[in-house]
Amino acid sequence: MQKKFRMGRVALAAALAMTFTAGNAVADIKMGALYPFSGALAQLGDESYRGLELAVEERNAKGGVLGEKIALVKADAVDANQAVGEARRLTSVENVKVVFGTFSSALSYAGSQVTELAGVPFFELGAISDSITDRGYKYVFRSNSTAKNFAYGMVDTITDVVAPELGVDPKTLNVAIIHEDGLYGKTVAQFQQERAKELGLKVVETLPYSAKAVDLSALILRLRGAKVDVVLQTSYQNDTILYFRQAKSAGFKPKAVIGAGGGYSLADTAKALGKDIDGAFNIDFPQFLTNEKGAPGLGAFVEAYKKRYGMEPRSGHSLVNYVGANAFLDIIEEAGSTDADKIRAGVLQYKRPVGSTATGWGFDFAENGQNQAVTTTLMQWQDGKLVTVWPEAAAVAKPIVNK
Repeated sequence: MQKKFRMGRVALAAALAMTFTAGNAVADIKMGALYPFSGALAQLGDESYRGLELAVEERNAKGGVLGEKIALVKADAVDANQAVGEARRLTSVENVKVVFGTFSSALSYAGSQVTELAGVPFFELGAISDSITDRGYKYVFRSNSTAKNFAYGMVDTITDVVAPELGVDPKTLNVAIIHEDGLYGKTVAQFQQERAKELGLKVVETLPYSAKAVDLSALILRLRGAKVDVVLQTSYQNDTILYFRQAKSAGFKPKAVIGAGGGYSLADTAKALGKDIDGAFNIDFPQFLTNEKGAPGLGAFVEAYKKRYGMEPRSGHSLVNYVGANAFLDIIEEAGSTDADKIRAGVLQYKRPVGSTATGWGFDFAENGQNQAVTTTLMQWQDGKLVTVWPEAAAVAKPIVNK
């Protein structure tokens, strides 16, 4: 009798589970979120994740995707090895249908190798190294701009903004390229050199350094000795702060410093440096202080962010993750499935015109999974705020150059 009773309870539980699932009461689609939530990159990782989190929460409030709510499974990766381990956990233990991430090129490159082997779509929302989508993978897709976009934008700033403001021929300016020596920095620096050569600019120093460095004084002395006019720095937060503090101590003040996203865009970087960061340029993803005429929905995103987190966005990383996540969630809905091949077909069919999203970007994916309808924007720190200064259509302020 007791055995029959137990079997009856099991059957009843199974029937109830089936009923709830059929009515979408408890059914969830599990999706991975692979970011650096701890370690040196934690703040930008968390800021990026907030954009994904907002997109998912808004989608769930409207019923989710494919009739089911989305359950985000967070995975913390501080380096490439951990990214591999966490990607394996997401795909083989958690059995997620897709993986979002990652902010960091090194993490994205490593983690997406695992998801590709598992046949799980990987949606990159913020890492920029071109090599991520240049490996012939079928299920790796990226919504954001690339290292080449960043590098060309930084070099073009010299010819389009800095030199005209100074009233000089850009070819007379001494340019230095300094960069952290990881995948991110190396890739950007390579394209910077390529673009500078195309434009006939004079690069007098190219200096790599460790993002974990605690002393850049020797590097700064070389820049000062080479009489550098323009510094191009590709960096994270800690090395950005270190550069500015030690440049000030050494009395080195070039006519322009142009950063590449990362640490240059964070409000906390500006808090740490105070007025010392004023005047620094930053080629980056669009920030929230941008003309909304070309970025419909930007104001609504900022308000939603402030309501959810009790503060203004800390950088544009949350915005681009939000816009990219929404695009990929639309694609899953339109594909009518989480099947990897159907998602791939949906990605390649998905088209949105430039100027139709809160970043100002559009969507047009190439065969390699890279969105081609993306750009970068030139910002500048002015009076403690990172304001858009170029192109003119997006600008809310005019650029200022040391003369």
